[in-house]
Amino acid sequence: MTTLAVALIGVGGTLGGTLGGAVLSQRVTREQNQRADRERAEDRHDRAQEARRDLYARLNTTARAYRVAARDAVRAAERGESVEPAVLDTAKEAWSEQYSLAQMALPKDVHEIASTLNRALGVGYSVVRQLPSSPDPDGQYNRAKAWFSGPLSDGVYLLRVTLRHDLGVEVEPDFEHTRRRMLAALDSERRSLEHLLVSEQAQATRSA
Repeated sequence: MTTLAVALIGVGGTLGGTLGGAVLSQRVTREQNQRADRERAEDRHDRAQEARRDLYARLNTTARAYRVAARDAVRAAERGESVEPAVLDTAKEAWSEQYSLAQMALPKDVHEIASTLNRALGVGYSVVRQLPSSPDPDGQYNRAKAWFSGPLSDGVYLLRVTLRHDLGVEVEPDFEHTRRRMLAALDSERRSLEHLLVSEQAQATRSA
């Protein structure tokens, strides 16, 4: 083998080693970048999930507090105790704030529940506010108590279970059927009570 051949072999070996090292370095860098991308994506997902859990927790808490405040106001009025409107109004405002924030982030199915419950809570608020001027206090108290302990209680429960399902905390095979049935029942009860209140208000106006 000539001196030139030996030299060329040496150069080739050096180039091969350099190219091989460069390819390996690029592959390592690419894998590191891909791993970093996955970690960032997972971190974003975790933060989004945490934000959603916090939002759902606040929505559930304020819905329950609103219903309880209205129910307690009815019971206190029935006992002849003074009712502080600020307590109910504060609970109403807290729910309204969380509901407004949640509307921009809720999935369609969850938003449908929250929207229906919002209307039901609003009707309940009207029931409480009309109690002092009612010509039939006993009947109105019974109706109000039945509303807050029945349909509206079921509505708050439905919201909680729906939120848990959306988070994957609670899984029930037949939940969609149950959700639809309870949602329809709540909306039907709400419309009936709403129409009754409008009718009574119109009758009171005519009598006056």
